Amino acid sequence: MKAPTSTDFGRALRSRRGTLNLTQEDLAGVIGVNRRVVSELERGKGTVRLEIALEAARALGMDVDLRPRS
Repeated sequence: MKAPTSTDFGRALRSRRGTLNLTQEDLAGVIGVNRRVVSELERGKGTVRLEIALEAARALGMDVDLRPRS
């Protein structure tokens, strides 16, 4: 899935987390943040650090693909 907005990115993470039957607390523990940060990320809050967002995607087995638009 392409993620043109932070909200779309957050929705994609939430969906994948649900598919894996993980709680926000589970994901937070894996990536070393508190549950509130995961909640903010999934709601598309723009102040979550990019490094945390990418780590969450990796932890959920997702790739973030950056490439030039055609």
